Amino acid sequence: MSLSWQNVFKTLPGTKIGRLELGGPIGQTRDRVFLSSGTVVRGYTKKGKQFLNFETNLTEQVKTMYVEGADLLLGGNYTFNHFRDCKDFNYFLCGDQINDVICLPMTKQKDTTPVLACQDRVLRVLSNSDLLYEVEVPGPPQALCLYGNDGGEAGDEVLYGTSDGKLGLVQLSRSAPSHKWEISNSRRNAGILCMDNFDMTGDGILDLLVGRDDGLVEIYGYDETDEPVSRFNHTLSESVTSIQGGALCTAGYDEVVCSTYAGWLVGLTTEPQHKSAGADSAASVNEGVHSKITNLKNEIEDLQHRIVTERENYQDRSRDGKSISAVPFFNINDKFVLNRDDASYTLSIEVQAPIDNVLLQCDVPVDLLDVEKNSAVVSYSSFNPEEGNYLLATYRCQANTTRLEVKIRSIEGQYGTLQAYVTPRLQPKTCQLRRYQIKPMSLHQRAHTFDQDRPFNTLKLTGNFSLAEVHSWVTFCLPELPDRTPAGDSVTFNFMSTFLGTLLECKYKKGEATFRSDNISTISILKDVLTKEATKKKIRLEISYEINDESVPNTLRMIHPKLEYQLLLAKKVQLIDALKELQMHESDVSFMSPEYRQILDEAQKLQEEFKKQPCHLERVYGMVTDLYIDKYKFRGQNVKSKVPMLLSVLDNYDLQNLIDFFTNA
Repeated sequence: MSLSWQNVFKTLPGTKIGRLELGGPIGQTRDRVFLSSGTVVRGYTKKGKQFLNFETNLTEQVKTMYVEGADLLLGGNYTFNHFRDCKDFNYFLCGDQINDVICLPMTKQKDTTPVLACQDRVLRVLSNSDLLYEVEVPGPPQALCLYGNDGGEAGDEVLYGTSDGKLGLVQLSRSAPSHKWEISNSRRNAGILCMDNFDMTGDGILDLLVGRDDGLVEIYGYDETDEPVSRFNHTLSESVTSIQGGALCTAGYDEVVCSTYAGWLVGLTTEPQHKSAGADSAASVNEGVHSKITNLKNEIEDLQHRIVTERENYQDRSRDGKSISAVPFFNINDKFVLNRDDASYTLSIEVQAPIDNVLLQCDVPVDLLDVEKNSAVVSYSSFNPEEGNYLLATYRCQANTTRLEVKIRSIEGQYGTLQAYVTPRLQPKTCQLRRYQIKPMSLHQRAHTFDQDRPFNTLKLTGNFSLAEVHSWVTFCLPELPDRTPAGDSVTFNFMSTFLGTLLECKYKKGEATFRSDNISTISILKDVLTKEATKKKIRLEISYEINDESVPNTLRMIHPKLEYQLLLAKKVQLIDALKELQMHESDVSFMSPEYRQILDEAQKLQEEFKKQPCHLERVYGMVTDLYIDKYKFRGQNVKSKVPMLLSVLDNYDLQNLIDFFTNA
């Protein structure tokens, strides 16, 4: 649906706008526009008259904003400020980056209750300048929205969307939180950037509108148990930065209006596009459509002619030797996000102009995984690991592609830098470089619970180092940690491996750091990397460790389901060609065992799954091998000569035999 509109007002060009929100008196229509630019907040009426120009004098630029009556809630990277009538009212220093802020409605709540969505997978609920409590959510929350636009019956229900594509509803009562429901991201869709509530189905119940980073627009309804059910979806070519429901073009027909990263406004309508009509009316409609198409073609031809003319003029001016080519600047919206479900990273690159190609280079081994919705053509170039190249791949995009998505799986213990050279279809040719750190413990994610009953191995470091120094070392090793040093004398962070489910606890303070994990390989990697980082700073460390022999069988049991599944999948794929050849020569295959007939029936599905997971079995083999070497390394023994025997045991895999080999080697 194309939208036609007329400008009501527009502001003069100025500093980049960071956030735009609607506000108004409590309980009344939100018809006032508030926007933030740097540290300044301005307010406009719906006719464009400016009534507010508030210089906040904050130390950080305003990233997030919410307006509730006379209360102005502002969030920077780590600081939250609450202003009432433009006077400083409350302040809170957050432990991690703030992604969004919202306030429970004052019409149903006695006090102002801000809610912060933070990068460490937590919603922080505040009371004045104090933390009321924290709520753990399944991913880093990116967007918040009041349920039903008013927070539900008690005004304390909040919807959240995470950067790894999960959606949920949580009830934030004054005493304790309660999770109502959660939608997992089984289809591997991108992160959620925006949400809204509007009745699109006309049943009197507000539906949930969701806009995602990959351009997917979804509409969820609710069943009899108030659980969300997917009703409609539509995919745009660009990420959806804002979404709103309403009736704009045609009275009586509800519409969804989305804004995209490149600046487009897109409308989706419930109005039938093919109305029933008589012969004369149909002819009139066809004539009108034909006229519109002709006008559009003429307009496109005119634009193309003007482009050719301007290009020729530019080239003529460039030849005279006096003019200087100006390198065009372009913005890149890029994200490098860890996915818990498949233990991989999603690299998304979006440009406001069409992308010509993207070159990926990495100095450590990584795997590129298939992405179904990726239409770019990938080609691999030869590389020399001795020169620090383990990956050279070029993605060539189609003519109008503005967004590219790539899945990457790394190997823990091998760390370096992934570089992306982005070249858009602009003249003259230009390129921008983006760098992404592959961390030593890259497949670990923040957790807020820790199972104390597991058999743990302990690594303890002591030395003349400050809290800031040890925090910088841990941040270098692990993802999802704040860059700034947390407040307090000591710090505790918990992590979980997205691939194996093993745990890691990091406790450190000035002069002392303790790490506990049920995986010996995790302790080994941390010991090597932290020692190297301390050596760079010329800091002497005293290292002690305690190894729990029970942790090895426990880790092998956690690897067992993945190893068994991958071995079985590889075996089935190897049998497919032989079974198909047998099927060609035999008209009736009923004599085959049910297992073989099932392999034939699911042949395509098995091959696709095997193709999507390149080197997956080799990775699991590598983890078992590293675990074996690390176990005996802490005993002062070198068992690399026995690795071929270990691989032979894995080829004839049995869990108990593998545990016995680890124990008796």
